Amino acid sequence: MADLADRIEALWDRAPDLSPSDTDALDVVTEAIDLLDSGEARVAEVDPTTDQVVVHQWLKHAILLLFRLRSMETIEVGPFEYADKLPLKHDFADAGVRVVPGASARWGSYLAPGVICMPSYVNIGARVGAGTMVDTWATVGSCAQIGEQVHLSGGVGIGGVLEPAQAAPVIIEDDVMIGSRAMITQGARVGRGSVVGEGTILNPTIPVIDAETGDELARGHVPPWSVAVQANRRRDFPGGEFYLPCVLVLKRLTEGQRHDKAQLNDILRTHGVSM
Repeated sequence: MADLADRIEALWDRAPDLSPSDTDALDVVTEAIDLLDSGEARVAEVDPTTDQVVVHQWLKHAILLLFRLRSMETIEVGPFEYADKLPLKHDFADAGVRVVPGASARWGSYLAPGVICMPSYVNIGARVGAGTMVDTWATVGSCAQIGEQVHLSGGVGIGGVLEPAQAAPVIIEDDVMIGSRAMITQGARVGRGSVVGEGTILNPTIPVIDAETGDELARGHVPPWSVAVQANRRRDFPGGEFYLPCVLVLKRLTEGQRHDKAQLNDILRTHGVSM
């Protein structure tokens, strides 16, 4: 794989000169995208030793080169017609993935066995872990990394971070529940086992505050095994008093508590929060 990475970076250095007529270059890039599509490679991952997100920049470069090297083509699916540069994924049954009519996933994304996609969208470079539900009208943006046994509820928006190539994408770790219409964007991260309430907006500019201590935590990062919801805090400006969005960590869960629906409902009901 190191040799392939070197070849991709060599192509990247002369990207402005490439075009769809460069078939040899397209073959090299296709090899990299096939690795993403099969799950053998991934754009980013969390280093278990440092707990830091590691971005494999050469794979982002491969995706960006792909758009330069492929031409537009017409795609027909039953009565529907599309015009795009990339094909969709195929062979879901062999992969052990359930895809409901109306759902689509682009070639170069990876859906692990047990994934269920209701009418939804998964973009190139994204990775969706085993047993995860991508619910109705949820979107998983380019290069987003979704863990195992995650529930992306209806209308959830997981942002794509393809450029700049060195930037970390959105990371949703294992055993997470994201409530309906929540928006997780710009490389934000949700730690393992956490619950994010309906309508929550999380990105690196949004403060994350511990409700019990009032301490501000790392922006754009919901800690593991937490219940987090949308909130607002008062700020004074020369033009008046305004309320700006924040994310409030209501409670820290014990490992596995996220799956106890009765306890979770009690926590949310106490604070008047919906999931």
